[in-house]
Amino acid sequence: MDTFAFIIHPIDPKRDVSRKYPFLGRVLNERQIDFFSTFFPPVYISEIEGVTSAATGKQIKGWFLACPYTPRRMMELPVRVVYRKIIQTGRMAERLGARILGLGAYTAVVGDAGITIAKALDVPVTTGDSYTVSVAVQALRKASEMMEIPLQKTAAAVVGATGAIGRACAAVLADEVPRLYLIGRRMQALERIREKMAVSARAELIPSTDMSVLADAQAILSATSAVRDVIPAETLRPGSVICDVAQPRDVSAMVARARDDILVIDGGMVDVPGPVNFHFNFGLPPGKAYACMAETMALALEGRFEDYTLGRRISRDRVAEITAIAEKHGFRLSGFRSFEREVTLQDIERIRENARKRTHR
Repeated sequence: MDTFAFIIHPIDPKRDVSRKYPFLGRVLNERQIDFFSTFFPPVYISEIEGVTSAATGKQIKGWFLACPYTPRRMMELPVRVVYRKIIQTGRMAERLGARILGLGAYTAVVGDAGITIAKALDVPVTTGDSYTVSVAVQALRKASEMMEIPLQKTAAAVVGATGAIGRACAAVLADEVPRLYLIGRRMQALERIREKMAVSARAELIPSTDMSVLADAQAILSATSAVRDVIPAETLRPGSVICDVAQPRDVSAMVARARDDILVIDGGMVDVPGPVNFHFNFGLPPGKAYACMAETMALALEGRFEDYTLGRRISRDRVAEITAIAEKHGFRLSGFRSFEREVTLQDIERIRENARKRTHR
């Protein structure tokens, strides 16, 4: 049986530590968890069973392994120290017999986005970002359709457009919308991206470091690597859709509560083919996984045991290829969730009605 492993790590420190160590999650505060994570070794979380190709019937087995660092700790520590801990976790995957390793959340972002880690390991590595791009754009399209927002007639925005995922999402959306805001922290980097994309893009491309431009966008995809929420409630237009791909989130629960006239969805959730059992609650319903996890599984089902998505340049050809591979084996965009709860048709209708009322005041 072919095998894979996937590295996770605590994002919400108390919540995520409690999932594996209830006592520690109860007695330690966030800063204590951040500090003690420095000294924790890699952690074996669970075995993953039942992932089965819809095309071939092939079944694979995998493992969740945890790098103990929180996002804040990864930002505070020297990058070589963070690399060392992720590589230690990768060595655990090798000892278990994994034939491909996926990097989750901040382990895929830190430093050079997986390149150094892949060079240090014998097992091939992927960040899963190519399929994350594909699923994020699919989710934004579907949510916009359900909110009655025609993408071909509306302005859109990508927050975090200088990052690997944001830049690749922007390249896809630039062919589908008439106006696209590229939002980031450094104008010079945004201008470079605009110049490269402008050669073939359908959209008018507008770089900005100011979040206030979100008031003009109805379809927003956010994919920063910030350690805290970055999107303010007051800038958002009634009836907008935000697909939040970031881990940790770019949109806080407080924003969603304050604005009952916008739809915030978690980006990147897919249905996994077969009777999958993760033997661990990582925050999604049974049978569902994040797209970055699914990329690792899809490559294992396809027998593509090679370094796949690494670094900060994600090509559209690679996005298209992994989408075809994933769909062949039965991975599909799942229903919408927002802050770990299901988004129902009734929820969407309520948001649309609230947006109509606010717009016509």
